[in-house]
Amino acid sequence: MMLVEPVSLRPVAQLGAVHFVAIGGSGMAPIALLYHESGVEVSGSDRSDSATMRLLRDAGITVYVGHDAAHLGSARTVVVSSAIGESNPEVQAARERDLRVWHRSAALGALLLGRRGVAVTGTHGKTTTSAMTAMALAAAGESPGYVVGAVLADTGRASCLGSGTDFVVEADESDGSFRQYPVETFVVTNIEADHLDNWGTPEAYYAGYGEAVRGDEVRQVVACIDDPGAARLVAELRAEDRRVVTYGTDASADLRIEAPRFEGSGARAGLVIEDEHHDLVLGVPGLHNLRNAAAAVAVGLLRSIPAADSLAALRGFHGTSRRFEFVGRWRGAAVYDDYAHHPTEVAAALTAARTVAGAGRVIACFQPHLFTRTRTFAVEFAAALALADEIVVCPIYPAREQPIPGVTSALITDRLRADERAGVHDVASLDEAADLLAGLARPGDLVLTLGAGDVTTVGPLLRERREPT
Repeated sequence: MMLVEPVSLRPVAQLGAVHFVAIGGSGMAPIALLYHESGVEVSGSDRSDSATMRLLRDAGITVYVGHDAAHLGSARTVVVSSAIGESNPEVQAARERDLRVWHRSAALGALLLGRRGVAVTGTHGKTTTSAMTAMALAAAGESPGYVVGAVLADTGRASCLGSGTDFVVEADESDGSFRQYPVETFVVTNIEADHLDNWGTPEAYYAGYGEAVRGDEVRQVVACIDDPGAARLVAELRAEDRRVVTYGTDASADLRIEAPRFEGSGARAGLVIEDEHHDLVLGVPGLHNLRNAAAAVAVGLLRSIPAADSLAALRGFHGTSRRFEFVGRWRGAAVYDDYAHHPTEVAAALTAARTVAGAGRVIACFQPHLFTRTRTFAVEFAAALALADEIVVCPIYPAREQPIPGVTSALITDRLRADERAGVHDVASLDEAADLLAGLARPGDLVLTLGAGDVTTVGPLLRERREPT
């Protein structure tokens, strides 16, 4: 997959009928829904039917299972995801007809025209921070638009057109598409090398952030000063006299988190802003979520929303799908699911799990995502997973990649065993993982499935297992 280069945007109303290729994807469906709600004639296709496809159909959007040039109909604009190549028959037909072919980021960027945009980016934490930011902006009594990478528990949606001036987007750095968005405010949660199959080197990855936050429309940047990569960017921007607001536990933070503490599934801390002390209270766990919330409060302040109003709204935040999401219980053990697929994310999720589990054990079921990422971070994954009491490692989820000789999940488990780590288990399938977890779980334990692939099915599979008699 190549990096996505920015294109010139046109207002949604000028695009004609729009056809979305791979419309059932988590990044495409929310945008398609907003185009439909904007009065645009929308259609789309995907390789298989799904609950998302049925949701789109129920909303009144014409959707097709399978890809065929005939599906384009009267479309004047065709929107594709990064997973769709030029060999797709619908893309080929669009090129032959000289239709406008846009990456999904351009389609999302068009929704931002005429709005006061906020883009949230970073190696980790984009989804939750975007959702929290939308909630904080809603504290002003307006209705912000948003497109987030997961369904919000509080709204049941991953996108909202909104009627206010503000619009929040989760800006994906993996393919460079975060450089597309015409926004006034950029939030940078952290910068830690990833997606090097696209960017090539850590320095190129870092430089992409610099290009994004220096966009023509950007007026201010909110960044986590605790993160070395983000702190480096802050120093550069301040040297250029750009407006930057920082947050974190560091003493220099403009919004400073103090005395964080964790009880059960929640977190709380003091938040100091210009010598004024506030209580930051969340119903979701982890220091990372306290940082995410501080970022949302910072954006609110830039919109003249009092910190107290944003903090009151965030008390009611209940998370998003696949971000430490409660799945259910089995044999007295609590089962959660998390999208973590980078060592830092895995460590953060397991640290939060330890707080929630209390005296119980933490059982991690991890599915590595991508052969290249596993090869690059095998040692770091092993170190992060060592935070759990029992570790189950599934085969690598390939996503867009072909297998690489010698790269398997054994790179992680072999490292754990070399460190004399007990309680390490390899499995050959997700079904086998569910069977193994059924034997491991005890009352009071916390089972956490981790990964960006289909490991999310393991929790439901576990719940289907018969209780021992």
